[in-house]
Amino acid sequence: MSYDRHQMDSMKRKLIDMREELERLAATGDASAAVVELDQARVGRLSRMDAMQAQAMAQASGQRRETMLRDIAAALKRIDEGDYGICESCDEPINPKRLEVDPTARLCIDCASASE
Repeated sequence: MSYDRHQMDSMKRKLIDMREELERLAATGDASAAVVELDQARVGRLSRMDAMQAQAMAQASGQRRETMLRDIAAALKRIDEGDYGICESCDEPINPKRLEVDPTARLCIDCASASE
């Protein structure tokens, strides 16, 4: 199944909205990923451990956001090039329901299952 122009525009808008939301989250999450200071007088040991755990979680979230932003950019490029919705492995159409759930999907469900 190939997408018509309206469906393609809708998916493009969805991807752009996702990108904008991730960029907003990145702007607010940067402070949490900052280096934790070693000032024991200012921050107790347990508080510092909590801060380090929060830092690690913020860094992991940042990495996931960066990966998602790259996937979104790749999906937008596929839309512009006319390859969106086509499996990169078998060149068969990707089920539209799969793309509704994950608009960045590059593989059909069969190829995705085989690669895991």
